[in-house]
Amino acid sequence: MRFREQRALELLRAGTGVADATFRPGQCEAIQHIVEGRGRLLLVQKTGWGKSNVYFIAAKLLREGGLGPALLFSPLLALMRNQIDAAVRMGVRALTIHSDNQEEWGQIEQAVEADQVDVLLISPERLANARFMADVLAGIAARVSLIVIDEAHCISDWGHDFRPHYRLIERMSRNLPATTHLVATTATANNRVMADLRDVLGPQLTVARGDLRRPSLSLQTIRMPDQADRLAWLARQLTQLPGSGIIYVLTKRDAQTVAAWLQSRGHNVAAYTSETGSDRIGLEQALLRNRVKALVATSALAMGFDKPDLAFVIHFQTPGSVVAYYQQVGRAGRALERARGVLLSGAEEADINDFFITTAFPTRDEAAAVLGALEAEPSGLSVSQILSRINVSRARTEKTLQLLSLESPPPIARAGLRWQLTAARLGEGFWDRADRLTALRRQEQQQMQEYVALNGGHMEFLVRALDGDPGPDLPPSLAPLSAEVDRVLTQAARVFLRRTSVDIEPRERWPGGGLPIWGLSGPIALEQRAQPGKALSIWGDSGWGELVRQGKYVDDGYSDELIGACAGLVAQWRPEPPPAWVTYVPSRRRPVLVAGFAQRLAAALGLPCLEALVKTHDTAEQKDMLNSAQQARNLDGTIAVTDVARPSGPVLLVDDICDSRWTLTVCSWLLRSSGSGPVWPMALALAGGGSRT
Repeated sequence: MRFREQRALELLRAGTGVADATFRPGQCEAIQHIVEGRGRLLLVQKTGWGKSNVYFIAAKLLREGGLGPALLFSPLLALMRNQIDAAVRMGVRALTIHSDNQEEWGQIEQAVEADQVDVLLISPERLANARFMADVLAGIAARVSLIVIDEAHCISDWGHDFRPHYRLIERMSRNLPATTHLVATTATANNRVMADLRDVLGPQLTVARGDLRRPSLSLQTIRMPDQADRLAWLARQLTQLPGSGIIYVLTKRDAQTVAAWLQSRGHNVAAYTSETGSDRIGLEQALLRNRVKALVATSALAMGFDKPDLAFVIHFQTPGSVVAYYQQVGRAGRALERARGVLLSGAEEADINDFFITTAFPTRDEAAAVLGALEAEPSGLSVSQILSRINVSRARTEKTLQLLSLESPPPIARAGLRWQLTAARLGEGFWDRADRLTALRRQEQQQMQEYVALNGGHMEFLVRALDGDPGPDLPPSLAPLSAEVDRVLTQAARVFLRRTSVDIEPRERWPGGGLPIWGLSGPIALEQRAQPGKALSIWGDSGWGELVRQGKYVDDGYSDELIGACAGLVAQWRPEPPPAWVTYVPSRRRPVLVAGFAQRLAAALGLPCLEALVKTHDTAEQKDMLNSAQQARNLDGTIAVTDVARPSGPVLLVDDICDSRWTLTVCSWLLRSSGSGPVWPMALALAGGGSRT
């Protein structure tokens, strides 16, 4: 098909809204390569270069030439609104099917069938949906003119954002006719990733690689282990930094904490995570239009978000890899002469990144447990039924099921709500791949620590790490920000961290399969449930969390400071009707630890403390029970109400660490069943992954 350069330029100007816009170096050549069918193309270009302009213009030209629609795979459909808006201005009819627009699926599918769509955007997970494959994709497969694989580094086992369902794109691409137009795009493919992509997309893959340097970005790193110091630094610097920006954090909990702290200091910021939900669009627009100073975001706001005049990106902790960092800091300074990227390195980041690395793949024991449960039930099991048979967490079980089902050939398959074994067996290749990727992520983690230690040459380091050409050293366009911390602000941040509390939501149903010894199943009667409770902290977090950890495992007792904080929490909480007495969760292993804490708290509150519950026999520790069903059954029949005389009024039920909430649920049921008034649970810390994403 003949390439029409003037028409391509018209489309660029329509999409950008700039009447005299011209192509960046390499853009026109890439469009021509695709349109003229010169073979598969991998575009490796820095963020903001305009990769989406290339594939949308190419798709429009192919459609105008009488060919069929393009199929675009992206992991970030919800963040491609800016690109789709530009495509619409070009006259490209681009529609997307993703989890947030289910009410539109029927209308979109009808438009696809009627050939009224130029580009259909889907996530790779859609390829695992049997109905979509049969009812939508099968009908247009023969007409598809162009395959676009956005964020193609995700297809690679080496990629930092490895998405398991990209393996389905790999299989699809291997079966495409050699004449199919195909373009893959990424900003962060190093040599290892590119070698992997050549293996997936074909040895004849043409690679168009641009300059990865970002001269407008002034980068610096500051090692600041204490979280309170980093909060103080942020609060001070945000008053002086021009423009608007993004503050990246590693966890959802930190996004909420940092945003709340900055709001308390008068800064117009908001938290943005994968749980932001329908507010995402509003928050993105607020940042785009400079109605907020910053969004405090997890990696949910990364690839796909485009604000050309973003003035700064600050990292509250160090990401796990250069690839992740380059993607995120590259949001800044796309259309500015000067912008900042500042990385603050904290003490907690190593544990958080270790968690991400160690939980990326199932262990051999987890896989064996899941496969063993399915082998014992040839008719298959639902996820809940699997959990009732194995001591593996729900998240780990679901990840195991997902990854094993994507193997080729898969050892398991889903039929409706049930999973079943297939005739295939899980090969050693799966474990070799997991070991290789885990080792790589460890290396990337160490590489980022080398970056943190730099005194200069930050951009050159990043480009070299991505196997690009660093070129001559360019001096930063902005002087580094001071690493000095205002000690008054640090103390205020420390107080803030210790003022937070966490809700403990009451359970409303007994676990699937019930508690057979006690004969409990189904809904928990309203008059036998716990009331909404409170925890002083998240286990291990800055603030009170570290003191709780020290008291439990170092001091073998909780400090007076924690007692005072809990008394203050009750006073602030003001449960109604107020507790008239205090009791505690019993323990046979450490009978004094929680009992002593409860007695001292009761004294501080001026209430009697009574031993109303007793553990009747030893069981495994609750922290060793890894899913809800196992945690609940580990308690079945193991706690009893004592015959001590006690008030019938409301009671404060105290524990030190709340994980699954089943212990508090069972103790509340026992107390209510024996005549107690409302039960108000309270714990020193909430565990169970609360500080993770």
